[in-house]
Amino acid sequence: MRRRLTAAAVEAWLPVALVATWWFASASSTSIYFPPLRTILERFQDLWLFERVPTDVAFSLTNLGLGLGAGLVAALAAGVVFGLTPRIHTAMTPVFEFMRATPIVALLPLIVAMFGLGVTSKVVIIALGAFWPTFLNTVDGVRAVDPLVRDVARTYRLRPVTSATRVMLPNAAPQIMVGVRTSVSVAVVIMVGSELFGSSEGIGYFILQSQRSYAIADMWAGLILLGLLGYALNLLSAGVERLVLSWHEGRRTGSTTVAAAGA
Repeated sequence: MRRRLTAAAVEAWLPVALVATWWFASASSTSIYFPPLRTILERFQDLWLFERVPTDVAFSLTNLGLGLGAGLVAALAAGVVFGLTPRIHTAMTPVFEFMRATPIVALLPLIVAMFGLGVTSKVVIIALGAFWPTFLNTVDGVRAVDPLVRDVARTYRLRPVTSATRVMLPNAAPQIMVGVRTSVSVAVVIMVGSELFGSSEGIGYFILQSQRSYAIADMWAGLILLGLLGYALNLLSAGVERLVLSWHEGRRTGSTTVAAAGA
C-alpha cells in the first residue's frame, strides 16, 4: 500500500506543480489569448460538467466508440488472415505500405464526398485511423508465433476460427496490445480532426467555433477536456493491456494454449 502511495505521489507531483505554476502565473493575466486559469476552469465547469455533456461530449464519444470498435475488429480479423497467409501478405505488402503512408486526415474530403457530412463519415474516418496500428501489429505478432505452436495446432486439427481465436491471437497478444494502444491515441486525434471539417457538433467543432468567436477561455476549456479524455482512455487501454497480458502470461507454454483449445 505504501509503495502504491509513493508511486502515485511521484507521478502526481509534476502535473500538480505545472497546474500550480499556471494558476499563479496567469492570475493577473490580461492577455486575450492566455486568460487566467481560474476563468478557464470556471468555463470548464459550466460547459463540460453540465451544459454540453448530452450534446457535444456524447456526440464525440459515440463516434469515437463506434469508429474505434469497428477499426479494431476489422484490424484483428484482417491481421490474422494476412499473418497466416504468406502469399497474401507478400502480394498485398506494397499496397498496404502505400495506404498506411497516406495521412488519414487527407482522406477526409473523399470520405465526406462518399458518405456526406453526417455521423457515418466521421465513424468511417476514425475506423480507418484506428485500423492500421492494430492491423500491422497483429500481422507481425501472428507471423512471430512459434512454429512449434502452429505444428501442434495442426496436429489437433483445429478449425481455422478456433486456431485463430484460441491459439494465434493469445500468443500474439503482447504485440497486438501495443497496436491497440496506438490505435486509441490515433482515434482521438482523428475524432477531433473529423469534427473540424463539416460538422455542427462535437468537442472539436466547439473548440473551432470558440476560436473563431474569440471565446478563448472556452477554447482552452475544450482543450483541457480533450487532454483529460485522452489521459482517461490511455489509463483504460493500459488496464485492458495488463488484464490481457496477465492472462497471456498465465499460459506457461504455447502447447498448453493449444491443448486447452483442443479440449
